Amino acid sequence: MLRYIIPIFDPDVQHWSGEARFLRWLTFLWLSIGLICLFSASYAVAEAETGNGWYYMIRQLIWVWVGLQGFNWIVRSPLEYPLKLSPWCIFLVLGLILSTLIPGLGENINGATRWIKLGPILIQPSELMKPFLVLQSALLFGRWERLPWRVRLTWLGVFCVILASILLQPNLSTTALCGMSLWLIAVASGIPAMYLTSTALGGASIAVLSISLREYQRKRVTAFLDPWADPMGNGYQLVQSLMAVGSGGPFGAGYGMSQQKLFYLPIQYTDFIFSVFAEEFGFVGGIILLLLLLTYATFGLRVAMKCRHRVKRLIAIGAMVIMVGQSLLNIGVATGALPTTGLPFPLFSYGGSSTLASLTLAALLIRVARESNEADIIPLRKPSINP
Repeated sequence: MLRYIIPIFDPDVQHWSGEARFLRWLTFLWLSIGLICLFSASYAVAEAETGNGWYYMIRQLIWVWVGLQGFNWIVRSPLEYPLKLSPWCIFLVLGLILSTLIPGLGENINGATRWIKLGPILIQPSELMKPFLVLQSALLFGRWERLPWRVRLTWLGVFCVILASILLQPNLSTTALCGMSLWLIAVASGIPAMYLTSTALGGASIAVLSISLREYQRKRVTAFLDPWADPMGNGYQLVQSLMAVGSGGPFGAGYGMSQQKLFYLPIQYTDFIFSVFAEEFGFVGGIILLLLLLTYATFGLRVAMKCRHRVKRLIAIGAMVIMVGQSLLNIGVATGALPTTGLPFPLFSYGGSSTLASLTLAALLIRVARESNEADIIPLRKPSINP
């Protein structure tokens, strides 16, 4: 009963493999740092908007509690269960993504219709799609040689519809992340290079076409190249983010002492939460956070390399790629290394959909670590009796 009230409590953990235990506590460490940073980044704006500085923090804690219930179910259940559910969940979430494109159903925020509003709750289906894409692509590419072309083309078509529907919201950054994740899972599975090359060229062409057709995306790219050319317009977000990161210095201004979060830095508790972290904890804090991500990626790859089951190995790779890759993309945007996008920082940024997706991916990686260290069961044949 205690494990449901306090989800981080689980007495069975002591029987897990070393990699699974370490990844579990590393996930909780990542989540704890994220919650600490979120409280600092959101308190002032929550106080100004709602009169309650804990407004965003309380809601995030509720989502974390819900996400940890699913996290515990996944790490204790055989991977066959989520793999069987993934095709149905793919089409369910795809239906939610397509519904955001219907006028009146999708919630428009900052010029993009990526959310569905259910009373006081906002759901972002494109975030929820990520773990199911990992599961289904691992299932497809892990069994590629044994599947007929009809099945291969059907699922490749479904993946294309998913990416196209996310792109139409419009959400180029999530489309690119999901596309690159699918491509890297295919690379890890050993798909012929001819297919991979043509797919990469096609994806790059679509990205260029999307940028050329949408003015606001072109402005983001030009603002990324020279944000100081329009510091109060298109370059405003990046300029304020760079000022926050630079103000941190070697050791930071101290927890809660960020000045840029006080209504200068936009969306400081979601897309630019790393900027607040860098200002308060400085260069040293940023390096420590990068080392945490490096450690997570290293153990994720170690789990994948030790796993002998092809599909499970691809699940581990996909989960690690999205968790770490999305984090690095968010950091790249905040530091001006990449054009401004709307990707949240996993387990840091405010948002229920992102939190649920991130905890699900982390749980899948840990479950692979558990199953890859279990002993193989060898069936015993009754010895034949010679006449």
